[in-house]
Amino acid sequence: MSLPAVPIDFQRAPVERFRAAIVQRIGLQFDDVKLAFLGEVLQRRLDRNACSAAFYLRKLEDEASRDELAALAQELTVCETYFFRHNDQFRAFAEVALPERMRARDNGRNLRLLSAGCATGEEPYSLAIVALETIADPSWKVQVRAIDLNPLALQKAARGRYSPWALRETPRELRERWFRAEGRDLVLEETVRNFVQFDEGNLASDNPFLWQPESYDTIFCRNVLMYFSPEQIRAAIARIADSLAPGGYLFLGHAETLRGISDEFHICHTHDTFYYQRKDHVRHARRQAAPHPTTSNGSASAASIVLAPVALTTAWVDAIRQASERVTALVPSPSAGGHSAPPAERGWELAPVFDLLRHERFDEALDHVQNGPPQTDNDADVLLVKAVLLAQGGQLAATREACRRLLLIDELNAGAHYVLALCHEHAGDHARAIEQDRLAAHLDPAFAMPRLHCGLLARRSGDREGARRELAQALLLLKREDVSRLLLFGGGFSRDALIALCQSALADCGGRP
Repeated sequence: MSLPAVPIDFQRAPVERFRAAIVQRIGLQFDDVKLAFLGEVLQRRLDRNACSAAFYLRKLEDEASRDELAALAQELTVCETYFFRHNDQFRAFAEVALPERMRARDNGRNLRLLSAGCATGEEPYSLAIVALETIADPSWKVQVRAIDLNPLALQKAARGRYSPWALRETPRELRERWFRAEGRDLVLEETVRNFVQFDEGNLASDNPFLWQPESYDTIFCRNVLMYFSPEQIRAAIARIADSLAPGGYLFLGHAETLRGISDEFHICHTHDTFYYQRKDHVRHARRQAAPHPTTSNGSASAASIVLAPVALTTAWVDAIRQASERVTALVPSPSAGGHSAPPAERGWELAPVFDLLRHERFDEALDHVQNGPPQTDNDADVLLVKAVLLAQGGQLAATREACRRLLLIDELNAGAHYVLALCHEHAGDHARAIEQDRLAAHLDPAFAMPRLHCGLLARRSGDREGARRELAQALLLLKREDVSRLLLFGGGFSRDALIALCQSALADCGGRP
């Protein structure tokens, strides 16, 4: 017999336990501002199941039914989307990913695509239309699999009936070729619908049937992972990587990146969009550098300090050389009396480099890095230090080589891409400088300096609209960053100085600072 419904008192504890269970079972993560919303959802589920909060939460944590997880998915997920959303990615899929995968699969002539988090079906149907439009040879077999946790969304997707608003970005010729009008709705032709198989699936679960090794040629997983916890993101990306064929493609949402999550992909940039290609031979060795820019005692690590951007103009170099207070604060001197691990435990250190920088002995700092032991030749942190020091000295060819070697180790290193942008600017190649800035900004969306640099380059080239866009974003990022982040990435400038520079450039382009 079920227990009588007991309304929860909206105290924080049961709602936080509910939030933790959602992360565990579905993968969705909600911040504190959503606690009231989660409390309302929890109350509705208690009413529906006629049970106490303690009983419901225990069941959810230990053995929640598939029906209950599906009901939660309906409550917690947003299904609004449309055909050919972010069409730049579909163009890259049609003109890069499909031809590449067709060459790789020429013997079997069988392509498998996955739309993960397909909602009401607009994305997988868009993939099917692209495949039908692109592949003229009927001997090819294309399968589009689409999964979502929300059964109501999947039911709507299977019907293939949409309002004109869902086709607002669909080219007229495609709308006329693949849809027919029925009353106020547009119904998808059966040819397209037969390409797609819809299944209920949970991206947060390790389903061996869904994630078969090397089975997919392209996976679209857009605007899903951004709601997952960091642990769930890493687990989901690992499953995606294993299920992609070597050389297969992954398309994420515009605000999503694999930086700090996986080293099993190359980053691609075409058609004004970013996407990923699985490496042919996945490297299983991982970087041993700490993922956060602080050491165990709370001070900034030596390796993280070098992420401060270094420009190749005299003004920027002088500014960095004058930032001795920043270096002093971040790298304690040996006389500070602090306790540290013995050298044998730490191995070769970068700290002396920053001591030399504090005393403006830049040539000696570079000598120290270049004369390190052989094992540092393939250390990502050391290579980044070397690249920055070489850039300061104007040794552009050596800087590019250090960045090239670094990117072989860590292809998603935003700092390396930013240093390359500065190299290209110094060489007069502003187009490639902007491309590297955009890569850095994509890999680290909170990195203000590539936005600022890109905006200044756009202003210099006369692209006032592009400059306004980049500078406005840089200004927002600069205002939000805390002191420690400005110390790491501000190039020696204070927050006020960077904001003033950004505001001045923005006003000069007709923007509102």
